[in-house]
Amino acid sequence: MNSSTFQYVTYISSTAEKVWEALTSTQHTELYFFGTAIKSDWKVGSRVEYFRGDLTDSGEILSYEHNKEMTYTWESVGDDTVREVPTIVSFSLQEIDNHVVKLTLTHKNLLAADYVEENDTFRGVNNGWPFILNNLKTYLESGKTMEVSI
Repeated sequence: MNSSTFQYVTYISSTAEKVWEALTSTQHTELYFFGTAIKSDWKVGSRVEYFRGDLTDSGEILSYEHNKEMTYTWESVGDDTVREVPTIVSFSLQEIDNHVVKLTLTHKNLLAADYVEENDTFRGVNNGWPFILNNLKTYLESGKTMEVSI
């Protein structure tokens, strides 16, 4: 099976510590990530789980360096796509100066089924991740979020 990688980079006027907390704390993810709660003890080998009421996505933490990078497998509930290897999500933070953070998301081992071409939805990595990360940026820079329903 052929696979591809999706990468998205954004620059956030914040600190690495605040961006990291927003990525790893339910208090924040529920505000910018479609109402999604996140749960993990953030140790290599542990589970990371996303909930919108019920479990929606989960994975196993492959690497973790506080305020710098984390990588984990990504499995979506209800995704019955046959995969030879799991998809893998990585978040990498680089502090450009005291108040600018370069946030890089990489989602790899993707198949064609992962790219849903529905222009008016947030389905598929090509629509979902850019919205989530832009909403995170808006949230950290202004304290507000873009309100949409999925």
